[in-house]
Amino acid sequence: MSRRCFRFENRLWLAATVATISLAGNAAAQARLATPTRGHDMSAFKKPSDVELKQRLNPLQYQVTQHEGTERPFQNEYWNNHESGIYVDVVSGEPLFSSLDKYDSGTGWPSFTKPLVPENIKTTTDRSLLMTRTEVRSAHADSHLGHVFEDGPRPTGLRYCMNSASMRFIPSSRLAEEGYGEFASLFQNAKP
Repeated sequence: MSRRCFRFENRLWLAATVATISLAGNAAAQARLATPTRGHDMSAFKKPSDVELKQRLNPLQYQVTQHEGTERPFQNEYWNNHESGIYVDVVSGEPLFSSLDKYDSGTGWPSFTKPLVPENIKTTTDRSLLMTRTEVRSAHADSHLGHVFEDGPRPTGLRYCMNSASMRFIPSSRLAEEGYGEFASLFQNAKP
């Protein structure tokens, strides 16, 4: 092998290694951002600064959670997710919704009949877009999640219409590993 070829291969290897480390670092930062506390004890949570949020969240997550953005229907990560597990706030990791309460509303956004931990949800009046709606935010991170409407199925009659970008999904098989083991019993008798 010539020296020129060897140097080129070394540069490629170095570039690939740096890219891998960078991606791993970003993934690790996102994991830390989404799970700063274990389980749903939010007493130690401190919301990151706006600068940190811009670095840790992708542009859509930042726009949705921090500036009341809305992602496109039928073109988001969880609208058609049928796996069992829970959905947590992408910023704080606070548990928000369960797949057991998720249903197909036909809107193209993930929809739920009720929150998993009601204390982790707060609502406000949203008068944007020339109408009055009820905005849903996470209680601890104050992330914009979506809106709740009174046109849902029984038993609640509610439709929590959420943005995938504001949440992170944790499969039921990983709940204990991710620090949410207290919710594992919900899925023991659930159909896969």
